[in-house]
Amino acid sequence: MLTTRFVNGAPNWLDVGTSDIEGATSFYGGLFGWRFQSAGPDAGGYGFFQLDGKTVAGGMQTTPEQGPPSWTVYFQSADAQATAKAAEGAHGSVLLQPMDVMGQGHMAVLADQAGVPFGLWQPALTKGVDKANEPGSLCWVELYTPDIAAAAAFYHQVLGLETSAMPFPGGTYTCVNPTEGGEDAMFGGMVPLADDPAEAEAGAYWLPYFEVEDTDAVVEKAQQLGGKVRMPATSMEGVGRMAKLTDPYGARFAVIKSEPQA
Repeated sequence: MLTTRFVNGAPNWLDVGTSDIEGATSFYGGLFGWRFQSAGPDAGGYGFFQLDGKTVAGGMQTTPEQGPPSWTVYFQSADAQATAKAAEGAHGSVLLQPMDVMGQGHMAVLADQAGVPFGLWQPALTKGVDKANEPGSLCWVELYTPDIAAAAAFYHQVLGLETSAMPFPGGTYTCVNPTEGGEDAMFGGMVPLADDPAEAEAGAYWLPYFEVEDTDAVVEKAQQLGGKVRMPATSMEGVGRMAKLTDPYGARFAVIKSEPQA
């Protein structure tokens, strides 16, 4: 389960780069009740999305040269510099070299062996998001990749992540957990691109899931606010009711009303 008791290899931050931060603030505020707070004049426009006074994500306006609007998932690293070198050694690449962020921690943006961007956050004063696995916050992440075996090998070598197979009707789902905590600390999964034509067309990426109290209501609200539905609300026994959406600027994310776990 994803928690704020962060361990190395687990997601501890996420942010959205968008072509319109004011519009994105309005969208996510209407959808999840988030409020945007600037990180200050030295932060280059970066700020924090907060819910009930607790930070759930970050965000900033980006240019077309920085890529299309998208969510980036960050994983905890005890040494961002060493992790970046490990990624290069595993046939990945470093998109943004590790850098100090005003004493709050060190960040980097890497790409895996398939070119999928992901972030690193080496905590200092800021450990990570303040909420996880609660309504309006990150609860799961999912990697859509052309090659599960290659992705599993890459993330094991770079972040120490472990994978396990979970059967479900019609196939097997590849679950992901950090070394510390074992399968009880499971936070995500890996899905072959070939299994989902819509995802195959869009390309490989990490998809963040946000917990909600009513999936159908959130889908309806997202459309009213200018978002789009990529996968309508769908129920899966033992998992929950989920949907895939984009915000008005094209950043992809998912929502889920999780079933209570035994």
